[in-house]
Amino acid sequence: MSQSFDVIIIGEGVAGLTAAGLLAKKGFRTASFEQQLFGGLILNINELDPAPAGGEAGGAAFASEMTGANADAGVTSLPEEVTALSPADGGYTVATATGSYHARQVIVASGAKLKALGVPGEAEFEGRGVSKCADCDGPMFQNETVAVIGGGDSALQEAQVLTHYCGKVLLIHRGNAFRAQPHFIDQVKNNPKIEVRFGSTVEAVLGGQMVEKIRVNTGSGSEEIAVAGIFAYIGLEPNAAFVPEAVQRDATGRLITGDTLETALPGLWAVGAVRSGCGGSLEDAMQDAKHAAEAVAARLQ
Repeated sequence: MSQSFDVIIIGEGVAGLTAAGLLAKKGFRTASFEQQLFGGLILNINELDPAPAGGEAGGAAFASEMTGANADAGVTSLPEEVTALSPADGGYTVATATGSYHARQVIVASGAKLKALGVPGEAEFEGRGVSKCADCDGPMFQNETVAVIGGGDSALQEAQVLTHYCGKVLLIHRGNAFRAQPHFIDQVKNNPKIEVRFGSTVEAVLGGQMVEKIRVNTGSGSEEIAVAGIFAYIGLEPNAAFVPEAVQRDATGRLITGDTLETALPGLWAVGAVRSGCGGSLEDAMQDAKHAAEAVAARLQ
């Protein structure tokens, strides 16, 4: 299978959906690829904080709204994983398991995924107490004790969500202070269901059929703590394995771009969480997409 487009967007998170919609509305033949579900990481968030201006406050509803608008604008949405990307015929070939596609310009908006703790038991208990979505899985832990790992916005927000279901939430952070926004810190401090453990790291996830406890290093030794679930929010790693090695990465693996968000390869752009220097907010991702879409449109005309 081989199809040609003016522009291909790889990823249907908020950045990708925004860029695709803007370019389609300008009359360009536009396709977007997504290997999982449209919306990216915001699908896991019931209440976006801050909520997008003029959009739905819930992550899934907001992404669905954008996807519907893109379909109306003429975006071709392809539910396939991009396995390779290479320069060809003055543009780029995008390869998937079922075929290849060509575009004059390509925007990489593949986002990032949650980092794993990388400790014994984490992978083994995935889906059996180890979770990445508080909104999705929180109801499974009614009145039980769970652990949230991390010290940024996501960790504190998800800890707050879990208190709607759980009897107690242990918030474990390796540092001595949170990195989150002040209002999230205040919410945590004022929630009696949240117990904060600073200067601590998880060494292992333990249990039988399900998670039963975690082993935590407190700096002065190790202790085992009974928990029914564990949610790690310790940062993100970019989804960029398919991008040519000629595109420079920063120390975290994110793609380096110029001021216009074009990479070192002409006609290849990067936006959102996969890009080095992009802020972590919804608005940052959308601004990236708008900026790149305008530059791509100017290039294609």
